[in-house]
Amino acid sequence: MYPIIKKKVLNPAVTLMEVSAPAVAKKAEPGQFIILRVDENGERIPLTIADFNRETGTVTIIFQIVGATTEKLNHKNQGDFLQDFVGPLGVPTHTAGLQKVAVVGGGVGCAIAYPIAKKLHQQGCQVHSIVGFRSKDLVILEEEFAAASTKLCKMSDDGSWGEKGLVTDALRRLIESGERYDRVIAIGPLVMMKFVTKLTKEFNIPTTVSMNPIMIDGTGMCGGCRLSLIQDGKRVTKFACVDGPDFDGFEVDFDEAMARGAMYKDFERHAHEETCNLFKKEAAGNA
Repeated sequence: MYPIIKKKVLNPAVTLMEVSAPAVAKKAEPGQFIILRVDENGERIPLTIADFNRETGTVTIIFQIVGATTEKLNHKNQGDFLQDFVGPLGVPTHTAGLQKVAVVGGGVGCAIAYPIAKKLHQQGCQVHSIVGFRSKDLVILEEEFAAASTKLCKMSDDGSWGEKGLVTDALRRLIESGERYDRVIAIGPLVMMKFVTKLTKEFNIPTTVSMNPIMIDGTGMCGGCRLSLIQDGKRVTKFACVDGPDFDGFEVDFDEAMARGAMYKDFERHAHEETCNLFKKEAAGNA
């Protein structure tokens, strides 16, 4: 059993939790993920490590409430316990030798981008963070990104936070103004990463993307995170959870990945609605 040390609501749909897991915290690196079960009858879900503290033995996860399990997880509070919390899993993000990097985060993907920006900053790398949200109400980790970045560009779809526009607008402006990056690291919705990669390809800037959005089981056995890469003109199959989650953005077939990800939307929505109704009935019965 793993105790929840801290719970914080970041916005109406996103929650942060710190979990006591010393063995995971001891070896965790940015880019890796854990698999948890809320209770003994719960399903296993992968969540990317948003931060960790080796001294206190805690691991931070940030999750968006989209399905049944994240709804159940969100009903846990400080002092409650999680059944399982296994990791770290996946290949850590490559940061060695990088001197100037643009870290691009979109929405809840910023929770994954932040620890990468933080590590790069600690290594002495110049970090230009470009983070985007639909609106001010959905912003997370603003102070944390400011502390980990040499330059911070804030973007929102409606202009209520930072500058109105897309993260690609800010990235293009920086590149065309003369900024030269060793690498761009993009993490967020698949469509965002697709267009970041399309932009960086114009300028031949190596680009890393995180394919965590398509992970389901986290072990490679379910096949749900199957990913097609185009390498030397040939189509190669990889699995986001065991071979990634980081990949060369220039090689990823984003259209195929987005089509596969859409297959589970209706199931997730239905499961979420059933779980919400269950909690409402329990609350009514206890009233």
